[in-house]
Amino acid sequence: MAKTLTVEVAGDPAPTGYERSCEGDPAGTDHGRAIRDVLDRIGDKWSLLVVSTLRRERLRFTELQRHIPGISQRMLTLTLRQLERDGLITRTVHAEVPPRVEYELTELGGTLIQLAMALADWAIENQPRVEESRAAYDAAHQR
Repeated sequence: MAKTLTVEVAGDPAPTGYERSCEGDPAGTDHGRAIRDVLDRIGDKWSLLVVSTLRRERLRFTELQRHIPGISQRMLTLTLRQLERDGLITRTVHAEVPPRVEYELTELGGTLIQLAMALADWAIENQPRVEESRAAYDAAHQR
């Protein structure tokens, strides 16, 4: 795999990975695909809530469901499977009767916490402004 050399010109900050993906990569690497792929996972309705819920401790399925209002059993199951597949959480089955299953973040999943919390804080802080903008837009575009 070829490495990309970035040269910083005085006064111009070096482009980020995202900015390079918008310009196209001459080596043929589609960084935009990587960004879309990850954002599809963490940008869905439930994944960041599951990740942030697991940030402090491992939890059983029913505990997770209790901590995430509105998530159905089916959606939690699907979300957990995808997060496990992506290496963001681990699923541990304990050999007991009945079996005890626990979920916890992997090291990779833990790297999302700071980003997830920043996004959550932004959403909480700016939700009133977003709602105002939506109402103004809807009022201006009623037919």
